[in-house]
Amino acid sequence: MSGHREHERPEQRSANERASVEEDDLVTVARIARPQGIRGEVIADLLTDFPERFAKLGGFYVKRADGRLLTLDLESSRPHKGRVALKFAGCDDCNSAEELRGARVMVTRDQLVALPEGAYYDFDLIGCEAVTGDGQQLGRVEEVQNYGAAPLLVVRDGKREFLIPLVLSICVEIDTERKRIVINPPEGLLEL
Repeated sequence: MSGHREHERPEQRSANERASVEEDDLVTVARIARPQGIRGEVIADLLTDFPERFAKLGGFYVKRADGRLLTLDLESSRPHKGRVALKFAGCDDCNSAEELRGARVMVTRDQLVALPEGAYYDFDLIGCEAVTGDGQQLGRVEEVQNYGAAPLLVVRDGKREFLIPLVLSICVEIDTERKRIVINPPEGLLEL
């Protein structure tokens, strides 16, 4: 069992195909942090486990910080100090790159890689109701943290917050279709 950040399937779409998407169908793969250099390149924080796939996708949706959704063709990508440097067509100077600061780089859900049995995208777990095996309602998954040995589900019910390790011995049933996770908490986990 594992949680995955978003991943994308290597395929290209024309600008016309990309233009007719619903925003709910989009998944963020990177967040643009800043311009890089004077030729329109940007540096982006990775929100995908497969950054090498940027080179295989011809274009992306880009949601600017002002809320405007663009379709941009990618000219090049390269790793850069734990991030990715991206160069989009038509973004040819520092000023146009600056306009992309804070933007989210997105793909459609149908471009995601099919995961093996027992693996889930983090965004599929968000909103799942967490309950114990005996039916105690714990709350909803609001976040997945990937900082330690195992991802943690951040479950809140309004008043309380639980950090639940995303491991098979604790999360004994995950049903992303029904948005439900059954938890078998070890002694003391829910008292932390």
